Amino acid sequence: MTPKSFISRPDAALATSLHSPLCACGRGVENMNNTIEFPIYDIPFDWPDRVPQDQWDMYETVLRAVSDAGIDFALGGAVALGAYTGQWRNTKDIDLYIVEEDRPRIVEVFASLGLQDYYGVNAYDRRWIYRAYNGETLVDAIWAMANQRAEVDRDWLRRGRLVDARGIDLRVLPPEELIWSKLYVMQRERCDWPDILNLLDATAHFLDWDRLVRRVGDDGPLLAGVLSVYRWLCPRNADLIPQVDGRERCPAERPRHPLLDSRPWFRGAQAA
Repeated sequence: MTPKSFISRPDAALATSLHSPLCACGRGVENMNNTIEFPIYDIPFDWPDRVPQDQWDMYETVLRAVSDAGIDFALGGAVALGAYTGQWRNTKDIDLYIVEEDRPRIVEVFASLGLQDYYGVNAYDRRWIYRAYNGETLVDAIWAMANQRAEVDRDWLRRGRLVDARGIDLRVLPPEELIWSKLYVMQRERCDWPDILNLLDATAHFLDWDRLVRRVGDDGPLLAGVLSVYRWLCPRNADLIPQVDGRERCPAERPRHPLLDSRPWFRGAQAA
């Protein structure tokens, strides 16, 4: 589905220059009045109606408490994906993206609600995520990519779609950051490129392509790869996809295979 129209709001702090030489095309977000344009989506945000009531009750309690604490956050994961594509799946968890400086505060909020650290149940990498749980419901606070390629900044939290979840105003991650973070999830038992292909199909006509290319940076060949797959998969929309420079622009400072999976999976690493 496509946006019905665009609305504008003043926000000079978010205005960016969109003149990347790596991208052959792209839709700027800054208009002549120095305002930022946001699409109005015709995809209904009915996620709260798609999860069991007891699960939603926990989510609602957490979302209201984090909001009341004044912590900026945006929803990621399956919720953000569904907000743009209309494809919903219940994963029995929600991902709250925050900046790292708010990590201690959100952990305190979780504890005040009786949520416990999931580390004792299943150890996880605390460098980028804090996992809390109640029963079978998980709530994740995320401040960096799992591969440490990037940390969450304020743009992750302020540029995405604004949704109404039963009276709670929430942001989801911007599609550019959602695509960027999913680029690196390519493992034997899990690959997020199908999610990216659906995101491209839903948002390619209004993505801020120059911004996405800047975000991806030296990993442009990885972005070029998934865009090439999308052109092959959906040739009718090929003209919506820019030609991203997939050439190597600088030598790798460190092995790249751990960016996709930190486990010893890549045969070529033995010869490096």
